[in-house]
Amino acid sequence: MGSAVCLRGLEKHFPRVHALRGIDLDIEEGEFFGLLGPNGAGKTTLISILAGLTRASAGSAAIMGFDVTAQYRAARRALGMVPQELVYDPFFTVRETLRLQSGYFGLRRNDAWIDELLVNLGLADKADTYTRQLSGGMKRRVLVAQALVHKPPVIVLDEPTAGVDVELRQSLWNFVRRLNQQGHTIVLTTHYLDEAEMLCERVAMLQEGRIVALDRTVNLLRAGAERRLLLDLDAPDLPDFLRPRLKGREGAHYVLDLPDYGDLEGILAQLRGAGVAIRDLALRQADLEEVFLKVMHGGRA
Repeated sequence: MGSAVCLRGLEKHFPRVHALRGIDLDIEEGEFFGLLGPNGAGKTTLISILAGLTRASAGSAAIMGFDVTAQYRAARRALGMVPQELVYDPFFTVRETLRLQSGYFGLRRNDAWIDELLVNLGLADKADTYTRQLSGGMKRRVLVAQALVHKPPVIVLDEPTAGVDVELRQSLWNFVRRLNQQGHTIVLTTHYLDEAEMLCERVAMLQEGRIVALDRTVNLLRAGAERRLLLDLDAPDLPDFLRPRLKGREGAHYVLDLPDYGDLEGILAQLRGAGVAIRDLALRQADLEEVFLKVMHGGRA
């Protein structure tokens, strides 16, 4: 399989901001890829270049092998984009909006796929409703349907679940997962890092226009893992033999460093030997949010 998205030396200068600084990135066909970073990191600029909404100052970007500038028609056809902003025409119904979007791509007989989108995105009962009469969450569903109406091989979701309810979030991810299983490449930006951890096979983290971490999600989690043991003990104080491990307190729990799960058996044996009963015990491993914060503050994941 080839690259669904290929970026080489991508730069973008605005009058007061150097938004992208030499981005090199390949996203393989069929990947579910996460693009993460704080506000101002360059994510939206990068996506805007892919979508043809802005031009790079230097470097190149290609979608399914089509250069986004030199072969812009083919590149646009290969991409479906769900923007952050709610953009819609208030004078069309949902179905009319999707038919019009189909027309942009020269698709004359697309009603069967439009019906499938309406059902899968929970819009079937709103098909003949004007978009201006929809709630914010329903308008976002329409944006997703518009991005998918021409069955693009690459789908970019820019904060698709911002401000939407839990039900929509779950139904959207179930549908997008199915598209990914059918071979569509998904590129996701989100501030909900639990979503990225659950969905994305690989993740790139951007900071100040540069990629500062790029790896498989499981590798990032493993490299950034700081295991913790939370103990609530039936004792007035923490035993002296555990004090070197103490990282802090969370309510009634002592938070102890646990570099290796193999250490747990020894700790429990020491507590039994000291006659200290355990009221509660929990294990915690770093999640993607902790890894992200570590990277953003200069650590290495």
